[in-house]
Amino acid sequence: MKYRYNRDGEKLSVLGYGCMRFTKTGGTIDLAKARREILSAVERGVNYFDTAYVYPGNEEALGLILEQTGIRDRVNIATKLPQYLIRSSAAIEKDFREELKRLRTDHIDYYLMHMMTDYSQWENLRRFGIEEWIQEKKQSGEIRHIGFSFHGNTDMFLRILNAYDWDFCQIQYNYLDEHTQAGRAGLEAAAAKGIPVIIMEPLRGGKLVNLMPEKAREMVRNHPSGRSAAAWGLLWLWDQPGVTCVLSGMNSVEMVEENCRLASEAEAGIFTESDQAFIEKLKEEIRAYVKVGCTGCRYCMPCPSGVDIPGVFRCYNHMYTESRKEGRHEYAQTIGLAAEPGFGSRCVRCGRCEKLCPQVLPIRDLLREADRALRPLPYRIGIGVVRKILLRKPKS
Repeated sequence: MKYRYNRDGEKLSVLGYGCMRFTKTGGTIDLAKARREILSAVERGVNYFDTAYVYPGNEEALGLILEQTGIRDRVNIATKLPQYLIRSSAAIEKDFREELKRLRTDHIDYYLMHMMTDYSQWENLRRFGIEEWIQEKKQSGEIRHIGFSFHGNTDMFLRILNAYDWDFCQIQYNYLDEHTQAGRAGLEAAAAKGIPVIIMEPLRGGKLVNLMPEKAREMVRNHPSGRSAAAWGLLWLWDQPGVTCVLSGMNSVEMVEENCRLASEAEAGIFTESDQAFIEKLKEEIRAYVKVGCTGCRYCMPCPSGVDIPGVFRCYNHMYTESRKEGRHEYAQTIGLAAEPGFGSRCVRCGRCEKLCPQVLPIRDLLREADRALRPLPYRIGIGVVRKILLRKPKS
C-alpha cells in the first residue's frame, strides 16, 4: 500500500474503503461478508473508511465490525453530518451523538459536512454556530479533522473551500468528470492550499468499467499494458499529486485484493505521455455517444440569465452515455439544488453564449430541448419539494 499525507503529516492510504456499497441481503447488510472484506483491506494497509449518517445501517455495521475485530485504532473513520437536514444548533449535536453511538467510538477521525451544493448551505450552518461547535469538538478530541463533501459546480466549490480553514475535502472526480463539479480546477485549488482531497466516484459508480461503449472496451482489451478499465481510471487519479485518497466501494474480497494491488503502483507522475494520450482517446470514444458536443470549456459563462450552460449539457449527455435516470438525478442534484438553480428554462435567448462557443453549438435551442428532457413534470415537482426541505432558511 502507498500512502499520502494530511496536513498534520499523518499517513492516509491512497486507497480508501467506501462503505456505502456493502452487500445487502433482503435489505440488511451482510455483516459476515463485510467483515471479511474489511479485514482483507486492513491487512493490506487500507486505513480510511468512509460512511455517512444517511447510509441505511452503514455506520452501525462499520462500528460493530471494528469493535468485534479490535481494529478501531488501526483505521480512520470518516462520516458525515447531514447538513441538509439540520434545522437547529441542537440538531447538530444530536446527530453527532447518534453517529458516535452507531460507530461505537468516542471520536471521529474525519468529519464532513455532507453533500454541499451551494454556499448558502454553509451560511445556514454558520447561523447555527457550526464554527464554534467544530472548535469545541476539535478541542475535546471528538473530531480530529473537519471537511466537506461536494456536489455542485466549480465556482461554488471554490467559495466553500475558501470560506473556512478546512482540514480536507471530498469531491467527485474521474477522467470523464475532469472539468465538471469541483473538477481539476477545484482539485488544484485545494492542493495549492495544502488541503488533502478525497476522491469519490473514481469510476462513476462502476460505469467506467461496466457501461463503457464496446469500442472503448476493445481499446482497453487491446492495449499492450494489459491494464483493466478500472486500473486506467484509478491510476489516472493517483498520477495527480493533488489526489490524496481514492474511495472505492469494494464489495468482494477479490475486488479488495485487486484494488490494493493497483494501489501499490500509485505514484504521482506514473503516467507517460502515451498513457495520457490513451485516456484522451478513451474519453473521445465514450463521448462519441453524447447528445451535445459541449467540451465544458466555459467560454459561454457566465450566462447573464444565470443558466449553468455546461452543467445543463453535461446532465443531458449523461442521459445518453449512462441512463435517463442518471442524467435527471445529476440535473436535480448539481443544478436544481443550487440557491439560484441554473436551469435551461432560464434562457432568454439573448444569443451571447452562441457568439462565444468554440464548438458553434446552437445553445439556445439545445437548452430548451435539454431542460424539457431533464425535468419532466414529476422531476419538476420533486425538485421543488426537495428544495424546500434542503435549502430552507432557518428562522432568525
